[in-house]
Amino acid sequence: METIYRSQQGKEALLSSYESYLTELAVPFERTYVKTRYGATHVLESGPPNAQPLVILQGGNCLNPMTLSWFRPLLQEYRIIAPDTIGHPGRSSERRISAQDNSFAYWLADILTHYGLKRSAFIGPSYGGGLILRLAACMPERIACAILVNPAGMIAGPTGRMIRDVLVPLLGYRLFRSSASLNRIADAMAIGAIDDEESRVLGEILQYVKLERNMPKLVDTEELFYYRAPTLVLASSRDLFFPGEEVAKRAKEVIPNLAGSIVYEGGHFPPPQVKRRMNDDIQRFLAMFYHETYS
Repeated sequence: METIYRSQQGKEALLSSYESYLTELAVPFERTYVKTRYGATHVLESGPPNAQPLVILQGGNCLNPMTLSWFRPLLQEYRIIAPDTIGHPGRSSERRISAQDNSFAYWLADILTHYGLKRSAFIGPSYGGGLILRLAACMPERIACAILVNPAGMIAGPTGRMIRDVLVPLLGYRLFRSSASLNRIADAMAIGAIDDEESRVLGEILQYVKLERNMPKLVDTEELFYYRAPTLVLASSRDLFFPGEEVAKRAKEVIPNLAGSIVYEGGHFPPPQVKRRMNDDIQRFLAMFYHETYS
């Protein structure tokens, strides 16, 4: 099988960063490999065994523990089920499957079935949000409620800005390992709010991973006709990929049971103060709309 990494050394560096991030979270995690129809999926689990299940999906071309660090207040309150997305950096199979069809919906369904869950709450930032929308379109009954954070799958981003602020400096970074190029990308994604560890790992991902460039399919109204789960959309005003006001507008058009949409000040990577507000808003939403038990 073709690897998603540009070198074995790069793969080892990223898996080392994966473990460092997990250690830094200072939360006890269990690890499970779940057999899915597309390959083995490495899953991190935390929180009380009998607490309400909460599936957290990583951002695309990201590390699972890096995504989990955004949601620290939730990690010991719910029974967290956090799969390393297949075909993305992490410990799952490197097989790449399409986010333009129902493949990822079936992948998520296999994971829920492994844990004996008819449905669950979901959180998905960026690419992960787009995968939740694929599940909503294909198997809406598997979602109890959902939080989409700066989600893919809602709008097509501004191509010109992405080329200028990410793709051009990415070439410079890969060719010359230019810190100026990395800083330019990080600033475009986080508006100056990225911390040193995030910046370091971002550099490793850009250097060592054959990036997945195919985003989840843009959802339409007809696809979500049967989707009735309460859904909260959290977006960012200066998001390079998915500008917040456009995401919020589109959410009102396509999500039938939209509980609310909030646009924070910031970029695709939220600053610390936004993460705090975001987690407060998520906790209020879950307390109001999530009534499933682990069964």
